[in-house]
Amino acid sequence: MKKQVCRSNKSPWVCLTCSSVHCGRYVNGHAKKHYEDAQIPLTNHKKTEKQEKVQHTVCMDCSSYSTYCYRCDDFVVNDTKLGLVQKVREHLQNLENSAFTADRHRKRKLLENSSLNSKLLKVNGSTTALCATGLRNLGNTCFMNAILQSLSNIQQFCCYFKELPAVELRNGKTAGRRTYHTRSQGDNNVSLVEEFRKTLCALWQGSQTAFSPESLFYVVWKIMPNFRNGASTVVTAIFGGILQNEVNCLICGTESRKFDPFLDLSLDIPSQFRNKRTKNQENGPTCTLRDCLRSFTDLEELDETELYMCHKCKKKQKSTKKFWIQKLPKVLCLHLKRFHWTAYLRNKVDTYVEFPLRGLDMKCYLLEPENSGPESCLYDLAAVVVHHGSGVGSGHYTAYATHEGRWFHFNDSTVTLTDEETVVKAKAYILFYVERQAKSGSDKL
Repeated sequence: MKKQVCRSNKSPWVCLTCSSVHCGRYVNGHAKKHYEDAQIPLTNHKKTEKQEKVQHTVCMDCSSYSTYCYRCDDFVVNDTKLGLVQKVREHLQNLENSAFTADRHRKRKLLENSSLNSKLLKVNGSTTALCATGLRNLGNTCFMNAILQSLSNIQQFCCYFKELPAVELRNGKTAGRRTYHTRSQGDNNVSLVEEFRKTLCALWQGSQTAFSPESLFYVVWKIMPNFRNGASTVVTAIFGGILQNEVNCLICGTESRKFDPFLDLSLDIPSQFRNKRTKNQENGPTCTLRDCLRSFTDLEELDETELYMCHKCKKKQKSTKKFWIQKLPKVLCLHLKRFHWTAYLRNKVDTYVEFPLRGLDMKCYLLEPENSGPESCLYDLAAVVVHHGSGVGSGHYTAYATHEGRWFHFNDSTVTLTDEETVVKAKAYILFYVERQAKSGSDKL
């Protein structure tokens, strides 16, 4: 195998067509460029039938052995009839166990020691170790990593999973033994819970080496079609709320109401704020999270493409629509719509949206605010997911999250300590707010 184009040793990917090795898309992107260059038609030579089929579309991560297809823009789990992908995987594993292993271990030890030194920081005058662990990028899995790190810092959610025993301890077949080979389990849902539990447990054990969520990714990919929201689960118990949707016919005045469960609220960024891209930019007012929530819950007249089928008029009529929150969740997940789609254009809404770290007051959006207590509608920020980049189908995701009073920045395998001033400047994509349990003198939004 031969490394080409650049000398970076980060995120190496091997092309399964020609065996050349290039860096991943979040280093210098030469692996993807190798695929793109292979798609350029040959102008001076007539292609043979064999050349038509050679398109360099599939590559393998030399670290995690995950296989990715650039044409499908997705990971590949199946193999060829001859098992060629598995043979490449075994060859790479043999290389890892070759005569170079001792030298690689020596270099890794040096890196871990320097990493440990860099993870010692001053807190209140004393030195303490940074206990957070990063997640390895399996190839375009930064969004999954950012969400996992966010969820790991929502205590009432992650504690439910972390306190579960291992699979074999739960089913009683091998009492006293902790066996983690969950891929062989017959129940896919059990495997998912177990791999998720193992991932959450690994993130705050103080390991200096990034954890690979490959097993969790494999299980999620395998049972993705089975994901439905019809049953009550720990997810619905913590993230689940209820919306009331009111539609009024503008012709006869008939009112229709229905209740819709939700796990998150998707909020538009009002168009009048879209020119302001940074917190300190002077031109125009700053968009706030309240502006986005108000836009979501304000009375709206539906346009001609969304005519309401009025049962009294017995035909589609102009109407108005309004959302109320009938029940707030314990953890409020707010998704800001940063990707704008039209018939001919796809672009990112790069507007800065101001959001509070503490005291987000949701009382004014409730259907019956008088029935809620003074503290039950206040939320404090637990985590923020950020999209970096200008493209709709490209870019990178990281997360900020608070743990035991300190804020951390999670960028795949890299975890750094940060501060509130940095967090509030972030251009949030997803915000996780946790219901406040005790009284506080913090300001409200």
